Amino acid sequence: MILSNSAKTVLEKRYLTKQDGQIIETPKEMIRRVAKNISAYDKNYGASKEDIKKSEEEFFTLMWSQKFMPNSPTLMNAGKDLQQLSACFVLPIEDSMESIFDAVKNAALIHKSGGGTGFSFSKLRPANSTVRSTGGVASGPVSFMKVFNASTEAVKQGGVRRGANMAILRVDHPDIDLFIDCKKDNNELTNFNISVGITEEFMNALEENSTYNIVDPKTNKVVMEKDAKEIWEKIVDGAWRNGEPGVVFLDRINESNPTPELGEIESTNPCGEQPLLPFESCNLGSINFAKFVKDGEVQWDEMAKDIHTAIHFLDNVIDANNYPLKKIEEITKGNRKIGLGVMGFADLLLALEIPYNSDKAVALAEKLMKFVNDEARKKSKELAEVRGSFPNIDQSIFKNNKPMRHATVTTIAPTGSISIISGCSSGIEPIFAFSFVRNILDDDKLIEVHPAFEELIKEKGYYSTDLMEKVAEAGGVKTTELPASMKKYLVTAHDVTPYWHMRIQAAFQKHVDNAVSKTVNFPNEATLEDVAEVYILAYQHGCKGVTIYRDGSRDAQVLSAGTKSSEPVLTIDSKIIPRARPEETFGNTKKYLIGGCGKLYVTVNQDEDGICEVFTNTGSEGCEAMAEALARIISISIRSGIDIDEILGQLKGIRCIGCIIDDDTEVLSCPDAIAQSIEKVVKGYNEFQLDFIGGPRTVEICPEEDCGGLIVYQDGCYICRNCGFTKC
Repeated sequence: MILSNSAKTVLEKRYLTKQDGQIIETPKEMIRRVAKNISAYDKNYGASKEDIKKSEEEFFTLMWSQKFMPNSPTLMNAGKDLQQLSACFVLPIEDSMESIFDAVKNAALIHKSGGGTGFSFSKLRPANSTVRSTGGVASGPVSFMKVFNASTEAVKQGGVRRGANMAILRVDHPDIDLFIDCKKDNNELTNFNISVGITEEFMNALEENSTYNIVDPKTNKVVMEKDAKEIWEKIVDGAWRNGEPGVVFLDRINESNPTPELGEIESTNPCGEQPLLPFESCNLGSINFAKFVKDGEVQWDEMAKDIHTAIHFLDNVIDANNYPLKKIEEITKGNRKIGLGVMGFADLLLALEIPYNSDKAVALAEKLMKFVNDEARKKSKELAEVRGSFPNIDQSIFKNNKPMRHATVTTIAPTGSISIISGCSSGIEPIFAFSFVRNILDDDKLIEVHPAFEELIKEKGYYSTDLMEKVAEAGGVKTTELPASMKKYLVTAHDVTPYWHMRIQAAFQKHVDNAVSKTVNFPNEATLEDVAEVYILAYQHGCKGVTIYRDGSRDAQVLSAGTKSSEPVLTIDSKIIPRARPEETFGNTKKYLIGGCGKLYVTVNQDEDGICEVFTNTGSEGCEAMAEALARIISISIRSGIDIDEILGQLKGIRCIGCIIDDDTEVLSCPDAIAQSIEKVVKGYNEFQLDFIGGPRTVEICPEEDCGGLIVYQDGCYICRNCGFTKC
């Protein structure tokens, strides 16, 4: 196993066994622990000691070679007292106080054991409807989501990270407007991803530019009609604003529900790739495509063999698992769903010299996933012949075509941490950056290079420290002296348009039993029409859901508590009159070095009602008039009652080429520096402080102590590519 510094950091922080805070396990011992524990469950099917030992060696070799990694809870917990090995759970919520708080309790138990939870809130009666038993009024789904969010905040996931949740509400629920807007403030429901459950009726109404029915979940009666286009525009606006909500196509998901007689699928896990029945869980793992390329050819036979071993491993995990609830164990063992996914797809394209944003990549994606799915099903059938089909097969679509060991076999999950351990690109995402520079001490800089890129450049004879520095500074290879023929396929995330993101996702989805976790990335300047187009294309191309993220849209929003004036804003003849500047203020001043402009001093002053004015001063080289004009506009906007969130949303993240190319600059521009100063006053700190050196600064820095790694936004989460930190 070849471990990068980032991989070692991830393992030490989150995976290796500790005792009294001290690491007592090596990476090799971790892999051995997992292989030994999971292989032991061959005994359930009459395996001899020799056969069990053989399985252990196969599992160990597969993981140690970094060709396959199981989901994080399996790596963390297999062979330990906790022994909770699944990442994905869905819990039901019925329309009663007892059911709601049972779900809160059960979610806490799952989060404590290291899992994430998905919920459908669609069965809850809408806000302000009558509660017959008490004569009161109902709180509604969004209100109860806040209860779940608070519970999640209080529970640490096995001492590793906070729990993550998915909330889904059907588009025909009476509270759909409230739900779409419930994360308009980024500081609300911070432990939830939200997605609207889209129905075929809604999509038909949208296409026909007509209305669709809104149904009361309590009475199951139509209570009104809504304009489909109006709701669609609200969804698109929210996604454009901060990536929330995503959409899941519920009817399409249920068309491929493998056990329809057991019930309807209403929700997914937190990142959307695993639709599950109520009380169902699924254990996942991913093979590393990057390890199956040699001399410009995909090693199909080797991949098939390792897929079979991975399916054997995941089947054993179901038996080895210590489930947080008895009901979950019953449903999970009844359907035996597993989800083999992939990672390193972008690395494989790099090795084959295929651009990510090309028809050739789309065709290869479909071919690869069909191969993975076919081989996974082949092994599932082999296991069924020896171990038996999954118990609920008679309630499944397979009932006339036995045997089948698993109701599902493939899922494409985000692989944030396990792809770092495996030294490859994440999931089916493009490579974020080929090379970047990271500050490690006051004046020391460390160049970090993506492994697949480094290997390729060395193989082609172009490797040099100077080249890596240029790549890091430029954020890609376009301005380097590399041949044009290489630049064509040396593609990073910011070279890939949303159209190609969606095409790749759709190609993989064609041959995935469950769903695909992927983020369709947009540049900051993307329009509402751009977002709407991709959502429609995702539906037309057979995706089961889609999540988008517009660069800089989420991190630009900051907490505004305590910053709004308590003094009313006056209006005269419909004109807003700002409150007067107070006689006395207090504040602080910060100096910034601005590439191309020299020094910029930003002063943020407050009175008892909050921030009231901003001043700037510049050095002799700076554009003093423009900075002062901007500060005056900001000051009068704040005193006019404009929400500081909105002001900062316009300023933070603005990029200036002079700052981007200057290694001593720690902000993106003069406006960004002013926004950073205001944010510091509002929150007391700058969340995800941008101290990254060089390149287009669409990245952020991990808040973990002693990390300093890149934060990227993908699959609905912030993920650090250095230490594995995640906000999910």
